[in-house]
Amino acid sequence: MRPSPLWTRAFHGFNLLLLLLMAASGLEIYNANPVFGGREGATVPELFTLGGWLAGGRDWHFAVMGLYAVNLGLWIGLLLRRRHKRLAGSGDLDTLRASVSSPRRRLASHRLTYTLMLILLAFSLLSGLAMYKPAQLWWLVSLFAFAEPAGFSSWQTLRVCHLATIPAMALLLVAHVLLSWRVGGLRLLRSMVF
Repeated sequence: MRPSPLWTRAFHGFNLLLLLLMAASGLEIYNANPVFGGREGATVPELFTLGGWLAGGRDWHFAVMGLYAVNLGLWIGLLLRRRHKRLAGSGDLDTLRASVSSPRRRLASHRLTYTLMLILLAFSLLSGLAMYKPAQLWWLVSLFAFAEPAGFSSWQTLRVCHLATIPAMALLLVAHVLLSWRVGGLRLLRSMVF
């Protein structure tokens, strides 16, 4: 199996590094004021955080956010231009429902997972920007007002949604790796990164 193009491997490796740094620094920010239970709420062990304290976590998070935004934008642009067949199409859900062909079902599953990953990454970026600049992006913050009838402010809902992108991305990443493994084994996984 020949390796993926250099730009694909570079984006995969760089994106993985950026996501780990974003998650670790984001968890440091979370520890300063936990979403669940206020200041006495559940916190994350220091082993999984980056920055040492609130300001350090924010510095890391915002520094990496710029690289993350550029990397994500370039990746989506290259995918749409060169590899748009890797993204989910309208027939993929039908394939999952009706096809008896295992390879076709795996390919459809992989494309749906990959597309969901890109949507989730974009959502995490937009929700993070809304928290970073709530006065300037008030209209984006207001999209999270859907939970106000249940007693949650749009700010609290925004924080929970942004935090939820970490476990959601981890689950999609595991699905992406497992599907890649089923299609091409360790050789395919190595060809995507190394």
